[in-house]
Amino acid sequence: MTTPLTLHDTAHAKINLFLHVTGRRPDGYHLLDSLAVFAGAGDRLSAERHDNTCQLSITGPFAPGLSASADNLVLKAAHALRQKAGITQGVHLTLEKNLPVASGIGGGSADAASALRLLATLWEVDPALLPSIAPTLGADVPVCLEQAPTRMLGIGEILKTAPPLPQGGILLANPGIGVSTPDIFRRFSHAGGPQPRTAPALPTHWENMQHLASVLAYTTNDLQPPAVSLAPIINETLKAIATLPNCLLSRMSGSGATCFGLFPTAEDAHTAARALQEHHNWWIWGGAFASTEK
Repeated sequence: MTTPLTLHDTAHAKINLFLHVTGRRPDGYHLLDSLAVFAGAGDRLSAERHDNTCQLSITGPFAPGLSASADNLVLKAAHALRQKAGITQGVHLTLEKNLPVASGIGGGSADAASALRLLATLWEVDPALLPSIAPTLGADVPVCLEQAPTRMLGIGEILKTAPPLPQGGILLANPGIGVSTPDIFRRFSHAGGPQPRTAPALPTHWENMQHLASVLAYTTNDLQPPAVSLAPIINETLKAIATLPNCLLSRMSGSGATCFGLFPTAEDAHTAARALQEHHNWWIWGGAFASTEK
């Protein structure tokens, strides 16, 4: 069967439902323990056959400020796959940037993973090659390849399958400010750094969203306090989400500044997003998880 000339894919937002900093390697990289899941919100990527060069165009609400130069992760993914698989074909990639940039939801990593998936199909490359390329592009790219609930360990390179999510909803809100991940880790270290604790135990399955939220209540995002100290509006965002009807849990994702709320149903999350938009000029999205989206 002939591969279509143009392919499309969604790079879903990656959410850290909890994020524990468990240590630090001699090379300075922090060790993490996190439960990563994916929301229905995402960037859109299309790949169209081209001559023998790789090109990138960027559109969408968060395109301004992004560069389509060779250092963009999407193009880096394309060049890495070409080299690994010995491909001579080219591609014109179009990235519709719908997710806030550098906001703790893995947008750039998800885009790179999306590019790998699309190009493996377009260029008819064995997808078994992709897991060896993904880590060279960034610590979050491997988990974004599958876009499924995953327990992340080490610096993000150790991935373990997590229980499938129950039917439910998630709300995302970004107050439109940028925070520096290195600054947040510095503040985390100055506050005492990693503390000894027992690793969270996850069940084999979730009964419902209430069950998920009750287990997460015994976890944290260790980067949330230092992020709030740098950008107090994150705390305002968390409080605004927590007061929405039917919200089960409010927390920051990754190193911020995007925050999330968990809800019993996708409709609850969608309704909550509309209510939040009435009072705040933030980037807000509410709906289903990627794994349950129809």
